[in-house]
Amino acid sequence: MPRPIEALIHRDALSHNLARARAAAGGARVFAVVKANAYGHGIERVYEALRGADGFALLDLAEASTLRALGWRGPVLLLEGTFDARDLETCSRLNLWHTVHHDAQIDWLSRHKTQQPHRVFLKLNSGMNRLGFAPLSFRSAWARLEALPQVDEITLMSHFADADGERGVAAQLAVFEQAAADLPGERTLANSAALLRHAGTTAADWVRPGIMVYGSAPDHPEYDATHWGLQPAMTLRARLIAVQTLAAGAAVGYGGQFVAPQALRIGVVACGYADGYPRLAPTGTPVLVDGVRTRTVGRVSMDMIAVDLTPVPQAEAGSEVTLWGRGPRDSLLPIDEVAHAAGTVGYELMCALASRVPVHLD
Repeated sequence: MPRPIEALIHRDALSHNLARARAAAGGARVFAVVKANAYGHGIERVYEALRGADGFALLDLAEASTLRALGWRGPVLLLEGTFDARDLETCSRLNLWHTVHHDAQIDWLSRHKTQQPHRVFLKLNSGMNRLGFAPLSFRSAWARLEALPQVDEITLMSHFADADGERGVAAQLAVFEQAAADLPGERTLANSAALLRHAGTTAADWVRPGIMVYGSAPDHPEYDATHWGLQPAMTLRARLIAVQTLAAGAAVGYGGQFVAPQALRIGVVACGYADGYPRLAPTGTPVLVDGVRTRTVGRVSMDMIAVDLTPVPQAEAGSEVTLWGRGPRDSLLPIDEVAHAAGTVGYELMCALASRVPVHLD
């Protein structure tokens, strides 16, 4: 019998969340962002549920090739563009759209031999200060691209640093509007947070929802996924493989960091940090046992965690444990709650799902 742990990918949730993004987009076309192997869900697994998008956005040429092999003939955007002049050959062969965010990428295009001009996305650094041309260089970069026979349409692009926070998007939007004033071409600005919180000002021609497609709130803990009408696309579940009764004063786990204040019944779960569960999740991290909310106790180890069975006295070895996602009897444990308890974000937990965990479509 295989070890009792598995991840489920919920295709109905993916389709629902994509529809939610489209509703928020106000008529803009939608890129479903599938970078990092669809945020750990698997491009091959999410493809059918997300093929209602107008395009896909990602980083890697290999992932772009996967989409083409799956039969996708629509737009595929490389969000970081090309990393080498030779990458342009693949862009030509697979008909990939790609971001241009520094001068060398324009130089590579100027020397590229192609029969079909490329669609490029010219990126402005409006305040994120990672990728993109500075505002004073943006128009000259546009002019260089416009003069190249290798370039067809130029879309203007930027990315918000704090769409999920107090600063919002107004300052960066003003920088973009000034730098892009009077330049022709479509615009794309909004990620998940901008789309949900600032759709009226940032929708433009294309939107780029990522984390919301997978059912996580981009602004947790201020708002949760339910607030935004999102459904979890991934469930990580396991089973209890043992039950222990701790005497008052007994400890559990490495380092004995949790000491039972009184006699306590605990369950041992077939899940640990080697499965992608966050190692730094402290005592008190929420978990469901047979659909009942309880907590972890002690340190997370490589292959096991311990959970408090006080709220679920009927639990025994074999009882179902929901680490995040959908549980029995319509119970739910949002991935964002687990991530917040561990001092991280839902994005990381999704992407960290280990290869040893079997993954099934639901």
